[in-house]
Amino acid sequence: MLPWVFAALAGFLLIGNLLLAPHLNAPALRTWSTIFVAICVQAIPFLVLGVALSAAITAFVPPSFWNRVLPRRPYAAVPVAGVAGLVLPGCECASVPVASGLMSRGVTPAAALAFLLASPAINPIVLVATAVAFPGQPLMVLARFAASLAVAVLAGWVWQFLGRPGWLRIPAPAAPDGASRWTAFLSAMRHDFLHAGGFLVIGGLTAATMNVVIPRSWLTSLGEIPWLSVLVLALLAVLLSICSEADAFVAASLTTFSPTAKLAFLVVGPMVDLKLIALQAGTFGRAFAARFVPLTFTLAIVVSVLVGWVLL
Repeated sequence: MLPWVFAALAGFLLIGNLLLAPHLNAPALRTWSTIFVAICVQAIPFLVLGVALSAAITAFVPPSFWNRVLPRRPYAAVPVAGVAGLVLPGCECASVPVASGLMSRGVTPAAALAFLLASPAINPIVLVATAVAFPGQPLMVLARFAASLAVAVLAGWVWQFLGRPGWLRIPAPAAPDGASRWTAFLSAMRHDFLHAGGFLVIGGLTAATMNVVIPRSWLTSLGEIPWLSVLVLALLAVLLSICSEADAFVAASLTTFSPTAKLAFLVVGPMVDLKLIALQAGTFGRAFAARFVPLTFTLAIVVSVLVGWVLL
């Protein structure tokens, strides 16, 4: 029986190679595969970092710690959590599992969401990369920091005011005892990585497909229309799903667009992109993503326009 199975498999692979090989060498497919692999390779190290931090929070940090660090009033805890994003060098892939771990340990969801948005946008690595990508333009770095932090805090406050418990699925915390903390850490890390990694792949597949489908010539022709160019670059940031440590170099290369449009690209990207939407939906539920994503996207565009008008 086994030889027949092997022969059938070999025949299937041979026929498939003959039929599909000419199509697999198409330039569009090569571009698609390159973008998909680049997104995943770029994001996985930060996803691992975020999963490790989330597992460490779950296994080693007592719930009482967050009550001591963050203000007790939710509206005061939101800006504190947003500013705390300065200390974690990571991208949006890392922020989702970390925010999930914070919520599971009793942190107010609004504060955890403010941290989720701020961390990939205002950490030192991102700000330095922005300064390198825009040499001699310190106002672009300042504008990115101010706009990103403002969006994170405003989104947290709005969620605190309008959010409902049924819209957000908070992962149940593990309850490790003193003798099994490392076991709980490894178990939580393995579970979260497999769970979040699947949604990262889905987001990467979607982003790669959109990169190939949308003609670049359309973007160039739209760069001369001020308001439309802001919206176009904001949507492009969602579709490209570039890691926040690298998006400034892409924004700097878009020379046909205004500084305010580039700022919108830099603010929207770390907060709303395809892989992040997939990660949020998989971690916190589709009901959450359906409400939080439009809220964040709208705030990011409005704040970017206002900050760009003042500083740029």
